[in-house]
Amino acid sequence: MSGLLWQKPGVKVDQRIQTFLAGEDVVLDRELLPFDIQASIVHAEALARIGMLDGDEVAALVRELRTLAEEVEAGRFVLDARFEDGHSAIEARLIERLGDVGKKIHAGRSRNDQVLVASRLWLKDRLLRLVAVCRECAEVALARAEAEAGVVMPGYTHLQRAVVSSAGMWWAAWAEAFIDDGRRAGDTRDWLDANPLGSAAGYGVNLPLDRDYSTHALGFARMQVAATYAQLSRGKYELAALEALASALSDLRRLAWDLSLYASAEFGFVQLPAEYSTGSSLMPNKRNPDVIELMRASYAKVAAARCEIESLLSLPSGYHRDLQFSKGPLLRGFGQGLAALELLPDLMRNLEWNPVRLRAALEPSMQATDRALDLARAGLPFREAYQRAADPAEWLGSDPDASLAARVSPGSGVALGLDRLRQRLADVRS
Repeated sequence: MSGLLWQKPGVKVDQRIQTFLAGEDVVLDRELLPFDIQASIVHAEALARIGMLDGDEVAALVRELRTLAEEVEAGRFVLDARFEDGHSAIEARLIERLGDVGKKIHAGRSRNDQVLVASRLWLKDRLLRLVAVCRECAEVALARAEAEAGVVMPGYTHLQRAVVSSAGMWWAAWAEAFIDDGRRAGDTRDWLDANPLGSAAGYGVNLPLDRDYSTHALGFARMQVAATYAQLSRGKYELAALEALASALSDLRRLAWDLSLYASAEFGFVQLPAEYSTGSSLMPNKRNPDVIELMRASYAKVAAARCEIESLLSLPSGYHRDLQFSKGPLLRGFGQGLAALELLPDLMRNLEWNPVRLRAALEPSMQATDRALDLARAGLPFREAYQRAADPAEWLGSDPDASLAARVSPGSGVALGLDRLRQRLADVRS
C-alpha cells in the first residue's frame, strides 16, 4: 500500500495493522470518489481565492481533477490496494502529475471534512433518487386508482374478510403512502443540505477560507457553521437519511406482502409480470415471486444499517476513528433500498387483477357494517343497529357494487379524494 498521507519519516508501517485500519475503505470509496473529486476542485478554487494558489496552479489542479473524474466515470481509473482510501488516491494522482503543485491541495482541509463533504454530496444525490422513485410510485398508483375505482375486492382486517373494498381504494392507499415518503425524503434532503467543507478536523484552520464560496459552488443550501458540529453531525445525518429510506421501504414491505398473498393460488387476485418471478430448480411446475420476496426483505438491510450506525455513536465530541465504520452500512443500506424501490414502479404498472377471483372472494357478511349504518341513519341507536345487523337475514340481497357506490365518506368508495392527493404530489415535486 502506498500513499499514506499521515506517514512521517522514521515511522514504520506494520502491514497487518494498516490493512486493519484501511478496512474496506478502498472499495467503498469507489462510490464516493466522484463527489470527493468534485469537492477537491472547489477546495482548490477556494485556496486560490485567498492567495494560497496562483492562477496557473489552480488551473493545473482543476484540469487534472476533471481528467481524473472522467477516467473514473469511464472505468479507466479504479481504486485498488495501492491506496489507503479515495482521499489518498486523489492526492497521489495530483502529485504524480503535477509534483509540488499537487502537494498543495490539502492545505486547509483534513480527511475529516473531506469525507464529510463527499458523503454529504452523495447523500443529497441518493435522497434525490429516493424522492424521484417515491413520486413515480405515487403517480402510477394514482392513475390506477382512478382507472380501477369500480373494481370491487375484499377489504381485510386481521387477515379476515371485513368489508367490500375496491382496487381504487387499494391503489389510493399506496399513492398517499409514497407521497408521504417522498415528502419525508425531500425534507430530509433539505435538512442535511449543509456544507461541512472548511471545518477541517473539527476546529477550523488559521486561514481565511471562503466557506461561503465553497458552499455556493458545491450547490449546498447553507454552510454548516460550527466547525466542531460538522464532526458531531457525522452519523446523525446518515441516520436521518436512512430513516427516510426506511419509511419508503416499510411501505414497500407491506405492499410486497399484499402481492405475495394475492398472487398465491389460494387468493388468485393478481397476476405478476413474468419477469418478477423465477422458476424452481427442482419443481417444473413452480413460478416463485422471488423479486417480491426480496423487495420485502430489503427493509432488513436498511434497519441493520441504522442499527450499526447507531451503535457507533456513543462517543464524546470530536472525531473518532470509530466513525469510519459508518460508511459501509450507509452505502449498503441505500444500495439495497434504492435497488428494491426502483423496481417497484414497473411492477405497479404491469400487475394485472383477476376481477372474477376478486368478486368471488366477496361474501354477504361483508355488508353487515353497511346495514348497521343504514339502520342507524334511519334512526335506530347504533348499538341496537349493530346487534340487528349481525343477523344473516339482514344481509339478503346484498350487492357489493351498491355497497361501494354508497361509501361516500371522504377517502373511500366513490369519494377517493384523488384530486387532493394529486395536489400533495405536486407539492412534493416542487
